[in-house]
Amino acid sequence: MKERIKACNLTLTIRFGVRLRGKVFSFTGWRSVHSEHQHPAKGGIRYAPNVDQEEVEGLAALMTYKCALMGIPFSGSKGALQINRNEWEPHELERITRRFTQELAKRNLIGPSQNVPAPDMGTSEVEMAWIADEYQRLNRLDINASACVTGKPLSHGGIEGRIEATGRGTQYAIQEFFRSWPDREKIGLDGDLRGKRVIIQGLGNVGYHAAKFLSQEDGCIIQGVIEHDGGVFRAEGLNIEKLRQHMNTHGGVCGFLDAESFEDGSKMLEMPCDILIPAARENVITSKNAANIQARLVVEAANGPISYSGDQILREKGVTVMPDIYVNSGGVTVSYFEWIKNLGHMRLGLLDHQRQETQNRRIAEMLESMTGVKIPKDQWDAFVRGSDEIDLVRSGLDEMMRQAFQRMVEVYQTREGVEDLRTAAYVLAIESVANSYKASGI
Repeated sequence: MKERIKACNLTLTIRFGVRLRGKVFSFTGWRSVHSEHQHPAKGGIRYAPNVDQEEVEGLAALMTYKCALMGIPFSGSKGALQINRNEWEPHELERITRRFTQELAKRNLIGPSQNVPAPDMGTSEVEMAWIADEYQRLNRLDINASACVTGKPLSHGGIEGRIEATGRGTQYAIQEFFRSWPDREKIGLDGDLRGKRVIIQGLGNVGYHAAKFLSQEDGCIIQGVIEHDGGVFRAEGLNIEKLRQHMNTHGGVCGFLDAESFEDGSKMLEMPCDILIPAARENVITSKNAANIQARLVVEAANGPISYSGDQILREKGVTVMPDIYVNSGGVTVSYFEWIKNLGHMRLGLLDHQRQETQNRRIAEMLESMTGVKIPKDQWDAFVRGSDEIDLVRSGLDEMMRQAFQRMVEVYQTREGVEDLRTAAYVLAIESVANSYKASGI
């Protein structure tokens, strides 16, 4: 059973040509299915010039464990196209993406009940819209065709909150850590999140939303941000919205006003802070710098930001690590909600919105009648408003992040040999996969 779970079930290498600029260009892509203990298989498609088969298979396995840990009924898959986006115009990328979709469809490696891609590094809701449209064109009679891919724009059957999902999930994971982790005081993280010092590596989609929500809603002080061009630091805290605008304008974070800039951003990983959030690339903490990490809590918002040897060093130092298969699972969780929405052919919360609003209004009117006090308009509006799709998505994500963390804590406290959160997460995930295989008779 152990060997069955470790092995990648299927990896297909796809080579195809596309006529562009008056000649035919050849492209190489992959789609890997790690496990088939659940259907469909789920996992993103990344566009990168240096991606390879081994990376795709590793990420497919990670997806299996993420879904199993979170209790999502998907198995793990991953796809990639070896391409440098900067070399192609948008209309050319569209033709390439549509051809890739055709090749996947030929081999039944895309479909709402078989294999469901999503955005990943180098792709966005734009590419997902092209993929969905091409699949629907090839499968005109499939009423559930829009569920063939997630991470789509709202206009193409997407869901509110998908873009922020991984960053929002990171916030919920940290909140639950501060609510439930039994050894928090041992590492000097007593109290709540307000005032905690945070350094974030990567201000892309994940890092930006995590920084925004932690600072605006939880009162964290985002002291440092590391990007490809270096890093910026301000002890009193950075204005994340202004920093994001600066980055969009200048292509990097260095030179941001009211902050100290560092040419070597990697050195900022070693600065004293309460929470360090690697939210961009793999292997940013390794045996070379792990011994110098001064953060009390490292939160893996990216996939695989800590190497195996780096993780061992951090554990020996007493640094607590929240693992990627938990922290990074907000994206696939909200993708699951989008898939359900597409299969149900209805916006989430539509049937209950007005009933809830009417009920809340009656309660508010009753309170005013009983107390004789008029409720202020802003409080009235906030209380009476029924839940919209974004409210339901955030509520569902928060609940699933809480439940998964509590299961991890239980394993940590009760299982012999489980000494950290990463081990607890993998114990839960692998047992879930094994139980599914056993139940199906394999």
